[in-house]
This record gives sequence, structure tokens and C-alpha cells, in this order.
Amino acid sequence: MRRRDFIKGIVGSAVTARPSTARAQRPAMPVIGFLHSGSPEPNVNRVAAFRKGLSEAGYVEGQNVTIEYRWAVGQDDRLADLAADLIRRRVAVIATPGSPSALLAAKAATTTIPIVFLIGRDPVALGLVASLNRPGGNATGVYLQLMELVAKGLGLLRELAQGANRFVVLVNPNTAYTDVVVKDLEASALALGLPIEILRASTGREIDAAFANLVQKPGCALFVVTDAVFVSRRAQIVTLAARHALPAIYPTRDFAEIGGLMSYGPDLADAYHQTGVYVGRVLKGENPADLPVVQPTKFELVVNLNTARALGLTIPPSLLARADEVIE
Repeated sequence: MRRRDFIKGIVGSAVTARPSTARAQRPAMPVIGFLHSGSPEPNVNRVAAFRKGLSEAGYVEGQNVTIEYRWAVGQDDRLADLAADLIRRRVAVIATPGSPSALLAAKAATTTIPIVFLIGRDPVALGLVASLNRPGGNATGVYLQLMELVAKGLGLLRELAQGANRFVVLVNPNTAYTDVVVKDLEASALALGLPIEILRASTGREIDAAFANLVQKPGCALFVVTDAVFVSRRAQIVTLAARHALPAIYPTRDFAEIGGLMSYGPDLADAYHQTGVYVGRVLKGENPADLPVVQPTKFELVVNLNTARALGLTIPPSLLARADEVIE
């Protein structure tokens, strides 16, 4: 072989080799762990809002970031194993939106991997962060102030169901902080002058049994506490409330949209969106210890007039005037 041809061959080989070398050295996409107590189907719109927030921070699933979803499907005892699995996957950040049990599982599993939460109770009071302005650890996120809304929600239910002689409250006994929630509810009910009865259920069968017990107790008004299991079982709960002719208030608009009488609470799609934004900021290098916990400013009162008519209820004009949306 002539010397000139030999040199050309070497140069050509080097040039052709460069793209494959560059591909080999390209950094892997960061991985987000998404940990939730519930099921994927009832949370499709919320996950879409999470992805939208993530995209606004510059990350698009499948293009420059991977999301590993872990759903406990109402079985909170699986969360510890699911969290451990995400850590083995070497995720860059763990998101636990709308799932306090998932947050606790993630916190127990790691003190170093950043966690972005979406929680209803005060994270300072629960010892999850040092303060709202400076969380100080490996976790930050969105605080929905749900417990602060309990008194208002019960007040709205009292205003709506003026003939009720007691509140019944549906809670999941397996969810973190349920005992604290019950205490808040009991204090609020006492202030409104009505007795309160707690219905505990964590499965479809237990929900059926809890409602069956109400047959012998006329005059009840139902308050449903925020919970991932109840969101996934919302069609069952709304159907049972209608069957037993129970005036009821629910924590999110999802219930009112499928026939629930009334809902009052934060805009969860917006909260999931903000969670996605914060996950993106953490991926860009911001420290969760320095990212202030976000509090929502938008709360929605939704009234379903069709359901009110079916129950023979007249919605007070003052309540309708305050509604953000009336479903007819």
C-alpha cells in the first residue's frame, strides 16, 4: 500500500469513529422516581399536569428525562419496598405527590436523594422540614393546607344540609396522620354543634360496609377526607352516597364532576403542576433545602345542581353565589 493511501485510511477511520465515540460518552438521561399510594387510572389528568410542570422546567419524558412510576394501588405496606426499588434504580429525585404515606416511605429510605412532596398537613408540624421558607433537608414541595380547610368544609356541609343531625366522616385508617385528622375534624364538628361519627375504610368492601351501617341512622351528612384510595374509589363512594340519599362534601372536584353533590378544596391539577416544576428545578441543580415549600392560593367550591335535585335538596342562594362552578 502506498504511504498516501495508508494515511487517508487512518484519517478516514478516525473521522468515522468520532460519532460513535461521542454517542458512547453522552450522559445518560436523569431518572425521576414517582411514588404514589394510589393507582394510575384515576390520576391520569394529575400526572399529565405533573409532566406539564416538568416540561416548563425544561424536561420532557422520553426526550431528556426518564420517569419510573411506582404505584402501591391502595396497599401502603408496599411503599417501603417500592421506595427501595427506586433507590436501587439510582433515581436523581423522588416525587411523592398527594401521598403522605409515600412521602414517609421515601424519607425513611433516603436522607440524600432529593424528595419533592405534595402533602395536605403542615410539613413543619410533622417534622418533615425545618421551616416553610428554608426546609433545610432533602425534601421540599407543595403544602395544600387541607386540614386548615376542614372547618370551612364542615361549615359548608352544615349550611347545605340544614336538616342533618350528625356528621359522618369517611377516613382511611391506614393512611399516615389519620389520627391527627380525626382530632381536627372532631374539634370542628364540636364548634358547629353537631355530633360526629367516624367511618373507617381502606378497601372497596370496607367502604360498602361503612355505608351499609348508615341505613339505620337517618339524618347524616357525609364528609369525605382526602385520600388516594378514596380518589381511586370515587365512583363507588358517589354512587353509595346517592343510593343512601346522603348530602355530602368531597375534597376535590373529581367527585363533583361524576355526580358528587359538592366539593371544596385546592386545585389539585395546579398542585401536581407545581410539583413537576419543582422536580425540574431540583434536576437543574437547586438544593431542596433552599427551595421554599409552596402553598396554593386557589381553592375551588363546586356544586352539582343535578345531584341536589335528585336528592330533593335546595342549594341556598348564598352558597351558589360563592361557588366557583355550578354543574347543571
